[in-house]
Amino acid sequence: MSAIRVLIIAGSAGIRGVLAEIVAQDPGLEVMGTAADPFAGARRIEDEIPDVIILDADTPRMDGLTFLRKLMAQYPLPVVIISSVIDAASPAATEILEAGAMDVIGLPKAGARAHILASADAIRKKLRSAVQRRLRSPADLPSQTVSPKLTADAILPPPHRRAKVSPTEPVVCIGASTGGTESLRVVLETLPRDCPGIVIVQHMPKRFTETFARRLDALCQISVKEAEPNDPVLPGHALIAPGNRHMLLRRRGHGYVVELKDGPLVSRHRPSVDVLFRSAARAAGRNAVGVIMTGMGDDGARGLLEMHQAGSVTIAEHESTAVVFGMPKEAIARGGADIIVPLPRIADQILAITSKNRR
Repeated sequence: MSAIRVLIIAGSAGIRGVLAEIVAQDPGLEVMGTAADPFAGARRIEDEIPDVIILDADTPRMDGLTFLRKLMAQYPLPVVIISSVIDAASPAATEILEAGAMDVIGLPKAGARAHILASADAIRKKLRSAVQRRLRSPADLPSQTVSPKLTADAILPPPHRRAKVSPTEPVVCIGASTGGTESLRVVLETLPRDCPGIVIVQHMPKRFTETFARRLDALCQISVKEAEPNDPVLPGHALIAPGNRHMLLRRRGHGYVVELKDGPLVSRHRPSVDVLFRSAARAAGRNAVGVIMTGMGDDGARGLLEMHQAGSVTIAEHESTAVVFGMPKEAIARGGADIIVPLPRIADQILAITSKNRR
């Protein structure tokens, strides 16, 4: 029987080292890799799927709970949380378990190597138990097991390949996930006040998108806001889909508005990039530009292909700059990307394409 492969994600190099030592001491366990933060961990998962993950609750750049929730939506792997600030019997630990973790291990607040090593047997036992529990029949799995992976068909029908869409002002549709908050800033900060209207899906929990939109609005020349029902898509404005609601592009006269929907998760996300991109393929066709950026999983890959087939010009972020290459990689593999460029060149590509469409 092959060894259980363990991925360790912890901000402290010392903690990563001692956990790796604990794992390596058991011939039935194997250190698949270590990562200093969830972004590095996500990149590692895109390359190889571990059997179990040890995840520190307090990690840099993204806290462990947020990453756990994202992970459960894409890769429902066995996860054991470690923490020096969360007690295994606390309400915070209950929230972690409800989010999908198999167990929570409290570490000494001092984080001393000797103290962690004293828990070595318990840590190894919990890793094995997490894998065994995940291998049980579905009826024995925790209630938070992810739902079936639905496509955009659950929200709206596929676009008609031969349907013709009359010319309008160009509209830009952008999809991003893990790492996307900073990547979107890079793109939007570069765009001028007279750029085409932009609609964005960034995977983000409810209530976070409004704050995120306000932050970008303060940094950018263009106006940025969290989308509301029937908001018009206007030049020099960007609308960000609210957390936990799908956003669709709808034609209205010679322009566009956004529609917000609840509905089921699509590609295990709400909002879903696939839903936005499909709606753009149907409503805008060759008037639209589709952009897929950094993120785990494949949300947006099908939708970008549909936009490409409807005549939209499509852009995928190059692997060299993507924090996590999952979403762009899947879109490229499906043949949906006309242009593949690094992050700093995406804004220039958008302007070059849309300026041609305006002539």
